Amino acid sequence: MGPASAVAYRTRRRHGWRRLPIIYQLRQSIGLQRGMLVAGLVAMGIFITVAVFAPVIAPYGFAQLQGSDGSFGAQQPPSAAHPWGTTVGGYDVLSRVIWGSQTALSIIVVAVLASVILGVFLGLVSGYFGGWLDKVLVVVADAVYPFPMLLTAIVMSIAISGGKSSFWGGIFAAGTAITVGFIPQYFRIIRAETIRLKGEAFVEAARVLGASNSRIMVKHVLRNATRTLPLILTLNSAEAILTLAGLGFLGFGVEPTAAAEWGYDLNKALSDVTSGIWWTALYPGLAIVISVLGITLVGESLNDLSDPRLRGRRVVDAALAPTVGHLEHTAFDANELSGQGTAHDGEVEK
Repeated sequence: MGPASAVAYRTRRRHGWRRLPIIYQLRQSIGLQRGMLVAGLVAMGIFITVAVFAPVIAPYGFAQLQGSDGSFGAQQPPSAAHPWGTTVGGYDVLSRVIWGSQTALSIIVVAVLASVILGVFLGLVSGYFGGWLDKVLVVVADAVYPFPMLLTAIVMSIAISGGKSSFWGGIFAAGTAITVGFIPQYFRIIRAETIRLKGEAFVEAARVLGASNSRIMVKHVLRNATRTLPLILTLNSAEAILTLAGLGFLGFGVEPTAAAEWGYDLNKALSDVTSGIWWTALYPGLAIVISVLGITLVGESLNDLSDPRLRGRRVVDAALAPTVGHLEHTAFDANELSGQGTAHDGEVEK
């Protein structure tokens, strides 16, 4: 390796962090788009941090009803001992919200990752080999896709545990329904990209050189077909949280003694709202809104940045903004001078 090559290699190593997924998008974004992406990343960071360190952050357990001073009491207003008050069941609201983030993150990890793995595999095989297998998988995907995800989750919950789930039972029921609902999305995207890529010159060259089908599928097709998956994954993560909350709100989610779940807490707080007890519903609702909004902002920002037309338009607009402002100011001055000249001509004629 020559001196020039060594310098280039060290330069790439030094600035390689700039090509990392989120860092790269942040450097590309401008204006309002960057603000949306940063706000979404902050909300996502808080959500993940709280979920991971819930055992350390939460002052009490998710099913704890009493402390060293005795029972917490039901529907107690916010105080020093319970900053967000207590629920109708006597649980600490702050602890339930913190532990609920762990449940929401678990459903994202289990359901979304499972649907990505299965959907990518089926789409890759279907698009690459085609034939009768492709026709069967397309028909099945088209038949499954229209089913409402929440209805499927309710049926799964009843079939698995009679509608009353333990922690992993509830995660498995909701995760199965979400996985079944999300697989057609990933299947369609990967299948379409695989059909497009398998006719490219580099794939034909690899086939002529004697590469096996598995090597071509993994090394050449899969690496180029999964570029849009992070965008869909973020949006589906938000939908997974809403599906889990919907299950809990309808009473088919995780039992309160098995895990904390925001939808269940909202359901139990319905009667409190009409009685002026606002704290039992406010904080679980805010947790759902902030987590879903943060993930959605990140997904929508990444979607805009991945579209060359939108990205190019924003860059051009930002570059031309000072020039357009200067031209408008010049035109205003010219109009003003023209008006003064017209007024002066009128005085001369008089």
